[in-house]
Amino acid sequence: MGKGGYKHFITENGIRTPQPYEQMNEADTCRKYIVPKLQSAGWDSEPYFLAEQRTFTNTKGSIRIVGGQIVRGEPKRADYLLGYRRDFPIAVVEAKANYKTPGSGLSQAKEYAEILGLKFAYSTNGYGIIEFDFTTGLEKNIDSFPTPEDLWNRLNVSDPLPESAKDKLLEPYHNDPDKVPRYYQQIAINRAVEKVTRGENRILITMATGTGKTVVAFQICYKLWTAGWNRANDPVKRPKILFIADRNVLVDDPKDKTFIPFGDARHKLENGEVVKSREMYFTIYQAIAKDKRRPGLYKEFPPDFFDLIIIDECHRGSARSNSNWREILEYYSPAIQIGMTATPLRKDNKATYRYFGNPIYEYSLRQGLGDGFLAPYRVHRIVTSSDAAGWRPTKGERDKLGREIPDEVYHTADFERSLSLRPRSEAIAEHLTKFLKRTNRYDKTIVFCVDQEHAEEMRSLLNNLNADLVKKHPNYVCRVTSDEGTIGKGHLSTFQELETETPVILTTSQLLSTGVDAPMVKNVVLIRMIGAMTEFKQIIGRGTRLREDYGKYYFNILDYTGTATKHFADSDFDGDPQFISEEEIDENGDTTSITVIDQGESDEGDDEEDNGTVEPPAQGPIIVDPPEPPTDPRKFYVEKGKVNIAAHITQDLDADGRQLRVSEFRDHTGDIVRSLFTDVGDFRTGWADPERRSEILTELDSKGIDINKAGEVFENTEADPFDLLCHIAWNAPVQTRAERAARLRKEQPTFFEQHGERAREILDTLLSKYAEHGPSEFSIPDSLKVPPLSELGNVSEIIRHFGGAEDFRKAVTKLQELLYAA
Repeated sequence: MGKGGYKHFITENGIRTPQPYEQMNEADTCRKYIVPKLQSAGWDSEPYFLAEQRTFTNTKGSIRIVGGQIVRGEPKRADYLLGYRRDFPIAVVEAKANYKTPGSGLSQAKEYAEILGLKFAYSTNGYGIIEFDFTTGLEKNIDSFPTPEDLWNRLNVSDPLPESAKDKLLEPYHNDPDKVPRYYQQIAINRAVEKVTRGENRILITMATGTGKTVVAFQICYKLWTAGWNRANDPVKRPKILFIADRNVLVDDPKDKTFIPFGDARHKLENGEVVKSREMYFTIYQAIAKDKRRPGLYKEFPPDFFDLIIIDECHRGSARSNSNWREILEYYSPAIQIGMTATPLRKDNKATYRYFGNPIYEYSLRQGLGDGFLAPYRVHRIVTSSDAAGWRPTKGERDKLGREIPDEVYHTADFERSLSLRPRSEAIAEHLTKFLKRTNRYDKTIVFCVDQEHAEEMRSLLNNLNADLVKKHPNYVCRVTSDEGTIGKGHLSTFQELETETPVILTTSQLLSTGVDAPMVKNVVLIRMIGAMTEFKQIIGRGTRLREDYGKYYFNILDYTGTATKHFADSDFDGDPQFISEEEIDENGDTTSITVIDQGESDEGDDEEDNGTVEPPAQGPIIVDPPEPPTDPRKFYVEKGKVNIAAHITQDLDADGRQLRVSEFRDHTGDIVRSLFTDVGDFRTGWADPERRSEILTELDSKGIDINKAGEVFENTEADPFDLLCHIAWNAPVQTRAERAARLRKEQPTFFEQHGERAREILDTLLSKYAEHGPSEFSIPDSLKVPPLSELGNVSEIIRHFGGAEDFRKAVTKLQELLYAA
């Protein structure tokens, strides 16, 4: 048989596809067979679009951190992307070598089509072609590719679009070679334009911080503006568009940067000035809302004045029915309103979704990290001794103002709210300074404090600890809060610039939690607790901007409050950390040990209550902080004492993004146990005493060792935690709990015989519960209140069998001593 003949057939779905005698690789198959078929269907002729080997995620792949090194994943690349217009992709084609079956790439094609929001997927080996049509759910063999018009018509049959709207949807984007919309931005843009042209008046787009919501908003406006769309369908009238937010920085940056192509059509509404001759308006709620002195500038415009309103950060207040700003949106109800937010639906932002409806498109933090468009992060959980055990004043202790401090234990949530503990702030400042010295002292850093006063304290401490650099750069450390006014605004503006060296560290309370684009932030520091997931995601978003051209591939989250750990454990959190470490430091802020633990892949209030969102006054500085009482200090001030760092945990994801690396956890656990006890005998003595064992467990937990999970981590859930720890620290043999219990019964019969029959039964039952569940069953009286012990009598009746509470306690303690005797 000649070179061009056929040697065999491949059967798929009952179709026998002839295969050539000369087998070709994928590239040759594409060149000789697939491209000609696409060309014959008209895909490479104007105005249609044919892109070969189109990478649609980050061209260098997603970023992982392995052993402190940057590792790249594989980018997603479609063999062919077919577009009805340059900016309107419609189908994806996966190509395979000619010796493979035509459908061997269909699963890949369907996956890519779903990611790209396309309705048609194709797989081919150059001879046979398999089509999957998402509009019908049908899969079939075809002889040739459909034409562009064929797919466009089929798309419109499945979801008909008014004729007058089609040209608006196909209007090109603003063409900037340096800012071509990413694939997910294209989906959001095209879906929004489609909804607008259909007349849907409430639209929501949810995109993670740092993924380009402003770019999407601009391109939506540009397409509609250049296409001549308006609600009245007036062919000679440009649309009137309003871009509104709650911070000047959220309005000024888009107006002066992204929206520059609108030229003189732009205008900012402010200072009570009414201008109606422009087409692209920008404003903040405060500038047009009513207050005690003004009826509201927004009423100077007719309700139907604007055709389209873009609401940036729409989760921040305006969607709540009792918000002062809600009435602005309701006044302009004839306009089509598009809400932009970074926060998916949760309990604390339901009002946003109730007002706008379900999002037409969502792009999550997890997707951004997976696609390589966002910077991953390493999480450092740092625990001070005052946070680990709480802080309690001595009897009669007074604060710096001479007031007696209430005698109670103060914890993380109390610090800087009801009690200002300067030694804690000093320990944190020392630790942060040493962290920067280990990494890079010029890495841009944001420190989130409890309030403005706390931010000033941290600024002062960090200033003095970095005096050598402050001597060269007076603004090395700055506070950015409302008290700083225009000075703070200037520091923030300089901090945001890509190439400015200082300021390096900004201390703040709430300003930088939302909507500030600072692409070179490499350290996000949490010294205040963040309750709402919406705010937490906004804060994390300060660091997710990826700037490879400036050497920023990831950022650090230094968590001194447990906020990050809590939110990462939330099942609704959609972007897991690359790295989590725990670090112990002494009272001088010096690191004494570091542990690495790889983790598994890991607004408004409910209804009308707004958790943490503060609506700024109608006039005043752009930097907004919560109001603070002007008289009578609301907290006590402690300036003396010593606080050290108890633990520092660092967390990263492993290569698979899901598993905990046992070896590193093992090393850390062994080091900790050996640092607490000289040998197995010393450890055994402490563990056998119930009270001392409780102290040991608390100490291990403070150092990042959850003994309740040790069995799962080391894949031995039947072993006693004591045996596991001895094995890790001194390579001692491991016994199961059942073996320990059986040995005790065999070797210590006299212990049981000295008690009466009923008491022996109780002790034996308690031992059986230990064998099944572990030493936590020795918790008295809780364990007595559940079966099977509860079936032997109530607590009082059980104790009576031993002659009293003290004798019962001694018996249970002796049982544990004997259990761990060897």
